[in-house]
Amino acid sequence: MSDKNKALYFVALVPPEPIRSEIHDLKEEVHERYQSKAALKSPPHITLHMPFKYRKDRENKIFECLTNSTQAEKSFDISQKGFGCFEPRVIFVNVDLTKDLSEFQTALVRKMRRDLNLDNSEYKNRGFHPHMTVAFRDLKKPKFYEAWSDFETRAIETKWECESVILLKHNGKFWDIYRQFQFSE
Repeated sequence: MSDKNKALYFVALVPPEPIRSEIHDLKEEVHERYQSKAALKSPPHITLHMPFKYRKDRENKIFECLTNSTQAEKSFDISQKGFGCFEPRVIFVNVDLTKDLSEFQTALVRKMRRDLNLDNSEYKNRGFHPHMTVAFRDLKKPKFYEAWSDFETRAIETKWECESVILLKHNGKFWDIYRQFQFSE
């Protein structure tokens, strides 16, 4: 099957307003001050399942899988405090790894692998490290260190109730919020 019959998707948690706009403003600041714009290609989010290609004519299977994963789920709190980094390119808002978040992410990835026959080998050697990226990939090393010296001591603290999962779909240039899957409780 050719790639033209497939689309690129990923699954994430997206914060509500005004947090979404606050994080977006940080991405804009990084773009203006440090010439890094790659993070602006997606809405602020916490990745639950990394990007994967899937047949467009079978995307209803993704919808079904995510509906089944969320139908019995209860909302849970997401807490974020301070900034972190993955040297030498990524700066992000920290996300507390709670038991609820960890268990939900683990179950979701397992179900997607099984139901959709997805196997992202990159996950095999990495633990789940939830975060909300403000700069990555195109942030040059010298600019990274300059930006990190600014962000590492900066204060930020948010808390929000996670009530749904978002499926994002790449449109060829950016990631669009494609479909929302509401928790039942």
